[in-house]
Amino acid sequence: MRSYKRRSWKRLFLLMITGILVLTSVSVVTPINADESPKNVTSTSVKLSWKASEDISNGSRVSDYDLYSNGSLIKQNISDATYANLPKNLDLTALPDNQAIVYYFKKSRGWSDVNIHYAPDGSSWTSPPGISMNENACLDWAKKTIDLGSKTSMKAAFNNGSVWDNNKGADYHLAAGLSTIKDGIVTTTGAKNPCNPPVIDLEAPSIPQGLTANADGLRIQLEWDPSVDNVGGSGIGGYEIIRTGGTKGKKVYTTTRTTFQDSLLEAKTTYTYTVKAYDKAEPANKSESSIEVSATTGTSSPPTSKGSPIGTDMREDSIYFVMTARFYDGDPSNNRGGANHVSSGNAANSDPMFRGDFQGLINKLDYIKALGFSAIWITPVVLNRSDYDFHGYHGYDFFRVDPRLESPGATYQDLINAAHDKDIKIIQDVVYNHSSRWGAKGLFTPKVFGIRDNQWSWYYDEPQEGIEYDGLQQNDAGKPYNGDLWSTKEPEGNTCRNWGIPMNSKTYNCQWPNPTSGMFPSQYYHSCWIGNWEGEDSRSCWLHEDLADFNTESKPVQDYLIEAYNRFIDMGVDGFRIDTAVHIPRVTWNRHFLPAAQERAIEKFGEKGRNFYMFGEVGAFVNDKWNRGSVNHSAQFFTWKERKDYSTNDEVAALEQYQHENNLGTANQPLSDNAFLKGNLYHEPDHSQSSGMNVIDMRMHMNFSDANNAFWNGKDSDDSYNDATYNVVYVDSHDYGPNKSSTRYTGGTAAWAENMSLMWTFRGIPTLYYGSEIEFQAGKPIDCGPTCPLATTGRAYYGNHIEGTVVASDFGQVASASGSVAQTLQHPLVKHIQRLNQIRRSIPALQKGQYSTKDVSGQMAYKRRYTDSSKGIDSYALVTVSESAVFRNIPNGTYKDAITGDVKEVTNGTLNLAVSGKGNLRVYVLDLPGNPAPGKIGENGPFLKP
Repeated sequence: MRSYKRRSWKRLFLLMITGILVLTSVSVVTPINADESPKNVTSTSVKLSWKASEDISNGSRVSDYDLYSNGSLIKQNISDATYANLPKNLDLTALPDNQAIVYYFKKSRGWSDVNIHYAPDGSSWTSPPGISMNENACLDWAKKTIDLGSKTSMKAAFNNGSVWDNNKGADYHLAAGLSTIKDGIVTTTGAKNPCNPPVIDLEAPSIPQGLTANADGLRIQLEWDPSVDNVGGSGIGGYEIIRTGGTKGKKVYTTTRTTFQDSLLEAKTTYTYTVKAYDKAEPANKSESSIEVSATTGTSSPPTSKGSPIGTDMREDSIYFVMTARFYDGDPSNNRGGANHVSSGNAANSDPMFRGDFQGLINKLDYIKALGFSAIWITPVVLNRSDYDFHGYHGYDFFRVDPRLESPGATYQDLINAAHDKDIKIIQDVVYNHSSRWGAKGLFTPKVFGIRDNQWSWYYDEPQEGIEYDGLQQNDAGKPYNGDLWSTKEPEGNTCRNWGIPMNSKTYNCQWPNPTSGMFPSQYYHSCWIGNWEGEDSRSCWLHEDLADFNTESKPVQDYLIEAYNRFIDMGVDGFRIDTAVHIPRVTWNRHFLPAAQERAIEKFGEKGRNFYMFGEVGAFVNDKWNRGSVNHSAQFFTWKERKDYSTNDEVAALEQYQHENNLGTANQPLSDNAFLKGNLYHEPDHSQSSGMNVIDMRMHMNFSDANNAFWNGKDSDDSYNDATYNVVYVDSHDYGPNKSSTRYTGGTAAWAENMSLMWTFRGIPTLYYGSEIEFQAGKPIDCGPTCPLATTGRAYYGNHIEGTVVASDFGQVASASGSVAQTLQHPLVKHIQRLNQIRRSIPALQKGQYSTKDVSGQMAYKRRYTDSSKGIDSYALVTVSESAVFRNIPNGTYKDAITGDVKEVTNGTLNLAVSGKGNLRVYVLDLPGNPAPGKIGENGPFLKP
């Protein structure tokens, strides 16, 4: 196939011609200008000529023409409407303008025969199931040529006689000419015949130049100039770094970037490096090695990277969840309102979206400790890029901390160190599933069509040499710099179809990133929208236009994310909360991301690293045990390793795993007793099949409109987790309230107290969203984006409630407080949380114990035990929440209540516990050798009392 592309700022034109043998002349259809009908091109054996194109009125004029063959560039920058150096044995025949040649990829659906059911625009549909796609085609493809008559496009759907593909109910829209449909993706403009032999690329990229190596303590930073692939080649795939030196011998690493940081090196050791470039051909072609460079490490790591995790079991902690930008403003100089500051209503409240920061968190660590929390989960810290990105989930540069959160003396490393100095852990929210709509710097960032005309000059900044986006630079209207994002002229290597062609009177093709335009290469990103949230496509398509969905089964993407997040592990964070974990196949987690993080933590920090804690958001927003019957979309599913070997190809393995587990169904999933006592005895849990990913307890979260309902639903699911004692448990969050409510929890103070009493004594790790300790913004919408002021939402600024000073003498204990924070600390739920944290921290059974409800009569009542003989720990407790309960067949002995200090002697294996009042509690702990019961812990409060 031959195609011709006419350049101008306004439109991209393609002329489609096919050829096999010699003809003396041929007429073909070709676009000429923006508003005319196409004219003819003539070829006389070795010369092509065509009527010159014209640009639209007031356009920038036609620049030149590019000549393509089978999608490969033959000649660039042809200034005249003629070209005379074609091969003499080439036959040119016209592709009629009223035919649609359709290729459909059938392999992934497992179809042997395919029918096309179609309707030319404005005409009737064929009778179902349509007509057979029975023309000769290559393996895995079906082909049919459709005569459109006077029409230029058609609607279509495909089937194998029983199963249909109708583009998720939207039908496919196919234009005249050649179209391919593969896994829901339609390619029309610039489409290639999939049955043509692939272009063979046997030439390696250029050798990397300018390699440098610089040592910084026990790290070495490499940088080099980008390589260039051969003309018509497959493009640069990445770089291979070869290291020699040290006791570990030769090491080989890969990256898609032109920088690489080698860390965890030996002191006073010389390391030597070379770099090779490789392309995207299969198999890849590698360049020769670059010149060798060497660097010698120092005696220790740089002092600025002194972070080290606390390294204890996360179940010993309770977690306080903050949106950093909305918590407390410690440095107004980094506040930024963004482009929506005025239109959102935030300006009227003097409330920029980026307001809180790391300095604010450092200033208020004692407030969090005074509440009794020993871990803080913070929203993502990487540099974000979107119009409303204070939340952190629109990552742009995964190797850089967002400067809108940092200050001199209050970097992210400073925050980690300051928290650890107070024995508080930092859990970093991370995103593996997606980047910002503008891509991921260092991996792929799309260039969009833009134009500085009367309509758009306000939006597009003039490109400035040396200026890079950092989120801080904004114009007077609050709009960040975007001169690096756009181009009027089609950039080299563009894959977006119909570059710059107007879609209507205001917008143009390729002006905004989206998955189906071809803008995002499949090597880095998926190219479809999610159609079924419980289908396979929920793991391989975009969630939202602001969330460009990574192709996580691609090695360059895996390398990029692993390298980026290794740097944060090295800083000493104590764990990761993993956003949108359900949208990545479990087999990908188990093969790559989970082991990479676990191994890095252990390699860097030894035994401390073994307690690096990861928990995922598996968004099963339903009340049942399995998410609408789909195991692949249920939280507990992700806590397990794979039970079967799959293809070594990650993309194939993802489909195999989905289909295998889906076919097995809910009845054939593994079961575990790791969370349950055997009688009254603790037993060693079996974590041999644990994936290493723990999860948010979505079922309890969805049912927390009533604590008793949450308890029984949670208990019902616990045999399907690998170990439910590691579940993160919360009532509401920055996304939803119970029952997928769009507002912050409104159950009332007593209901909150009861929920907390359950969370702090039942299995799992209790977690509280910032401000819930005073019922902050109760009933307010959790999020409305930039359509309303943040002050009216559940993401409002909290700082006004914690102004002043507070000194925590210990977890849950206040030495002194002044200002508004002193009043906040008097709230009844604050008093309740403080005491619950004191109690939980004193009783190991409540932190890490297995549980049982056998021989227990009561609503929310259970017995718990944790035993670690190596540390001399044996802790046994009986718990009942809000109502009285009877415990039978329990060990005889002396029991002491942590709430009242009451002492009871059990001689007949039965204990009656009396309690009343919503949110009240009894925790009777058994005196055991070497483990005396603590008795009363803390002071009576509004809910925990005799």
